[in-house]
Amino acid sequence: RGGATLTSHRSRTHTADVRLGIGPGGVPGPRVILARADSYMNTSGGPVSALAQFYDINPDRIIAVHDELDIPFDTIKVKIGGGEGGHNGLRDITKALGTKDYYRVRTGIGRPPGRMDTADFVLKPFSSTESKDLPFLISNAADATMMLVKEGLLATQQRYHGAGS
Repeated sequence: RGGATLTSHRSRTHTADVRLGIGPGGVPGPRVILARADSYMNTSGGPVSALAQFYDINPDRIIAVHDELDIPFDTIKVKIGGGEGGHNGLRDITKALGTKDYYRVRTGIGRPPGRMDTADFVLKPFSSTESKDLPFLISNAADATMMLVKEGLLATQQRYHGAGS
């Protein structure tokens, strides 16, 4: 949204250092380090931890945006801490950071149909209907992440956990 380009970083991530808009009085908005780990999701803890150490970021200032089986496709939920719900990527981040107390923007993908293996489900391509809706889900996840940074957890939860969300 801000036109940032992710560049390679020694933490085994691609990052961009951005400001989220303009605040009151024309003051630049909050500084955010956007990052995408260069590893598989299941081994993203090392890169997340290395980046946090490089920028001296406490875990309670980290936001992991991830897929979530336990909420329906096209749904966004936000929380801090809690369990990993069998998500190996979150488990690896928790292990690397030494705490579960980091924010999560959970992007719903729904449960596997029937008896389909969970690993097969999360790795399969989206259906044609989901593919059409995927840009909106990504946009909503970006909006939720920006709102979390700018307005905090409670306001973001009220917006994304409300009726019909």
